[in-house]
Amino acid sequence: MSGELKPGYKQTEVGVIPEDWTVEGLDAVCSMKSGEGITSAGIDQFSEYPCYGGNGLRGFTTRFTHDGCYSLIGRQGALCGNVLGVKGRFFASEHAIVVTASARTDIHWLTFVMGEMRLNQYSESSAQPGLSVSKLLNLVVPVPPTLAEQRAIAEALSDADALIESLEQLIAKKRGIKQGAMQELLTGKRRLPGFSGEWEVKRFGDVVAPRHDRIDPKRTGVQEFCVELEHIGSATGALLGSSSTGGQSSLKSVFRAGDVLFGKLRAYLRKYWWADCAGVCSTEIWVFAPNENLISTAYLFQMVQTDKFIEVASSSYGTHMPRSDWNVVKNYELLLPPVLEQTAIATILSDMDAEIAGLEGKLVKARQVKQGMMQELLTGRVRLV
Repeated sequence: MSGELKPGYKQTEVGVIPEDWTVEGLDAVCSMKSGEGITSAGIDQFSEYPCYGGNGLRGFTTRFTHDGCYSLIGRQGALCGNVLGVKGRFFASEHAIVVTASARTDIHWLTFVMGEMRLNQYSESSAQPGLSVSKLLNLVVPVPPTLAEQRAIAEALSDADALIESLEQLIAKKRGIKQGAMQELLTGKRRLPGFSGEWEVKRFGDVVAPRHDRIDPKRTGVQEFCVELEHIGSATGALLGSSSTGGQSSLKSVFRAGDVLFGKLRAYLRKYWWADCAGVCSTEIWVFAPNENLISTAYLFQMVQTDKFIEVASSSYGTHMPRSDWNVVKNYELLLPPVLEQTAIATILSDMDAEIAGLEGKLVKARQVKQGMMQELLTGRVRLV
């Protein structure tokens, strides 16, 4: 905060906080202990309980922890600095730190506080970087004066987490439903009302052709709207961003509005996008131009998302940088309905995509709201009691 302090607030080493809040070391509000090792036979006695380590569930050497509510901090590995709230009985490996709250501290509030502290920045440099318990306990945090206020903060943030989790589950469910619909509608197992007749077997290369137009930005000097692989969402069909070509840009492929882009580098990542404008893209991306007398663009966009197509496209050459082989993909056989039926099928699947995209937008907003709540509630800028 700048300028004069708001009445009822004070300036501290951790920023501006309410006058009745205190700044305390973590050693005053909790205790910490690393997990310890036991034999695999010891683990087997309690195999129904989860095990937490530096890389997530299931570790190698672990220690059994009693019933209760705790926080766990990843001490080493991929989850170093990550904070997780746990309840009940569990194992914690030596790569996890078990946090127990003091009598005047709510463990759920403390879990949110430590989660915001980005503890991985305190990892020590060594052959195997990790967090030091003694150094973590010396860190200071702003502390509300009563358990009631701590619990009110934790409850509000838990409600935000519950909304986020419910949206994540709903999105996963909708994606599963869409995947099932694709398997039925794109194979003819289920026909839409009003359509009949046999479907035709076509080779992919007979109905779709990759564009071969290229530009060299170093020679043209023109800034072009550019899509790289990292700009395309994995398994979502969404464009996450873009860039502009410059004098140092490499050779690019040209695409037009309505083309379907498909990442041929590591095809299993499912990078595909239905272009709504013209531009250029990485040469690691195929630019598919459909023969619209045989296959509609909307139907093509849905078809390249199927497990079968991804499997065929994943038949690659190269081991370090596996790329899809057009000589394999062009011979992929697919059953094609008439274009009118393709359009009807694609419309249904596109509507499902739109519903999922709407839910994903709500999820992004819910996460942003929760982040704002964290910044307001954990610093006392907004009081709930």
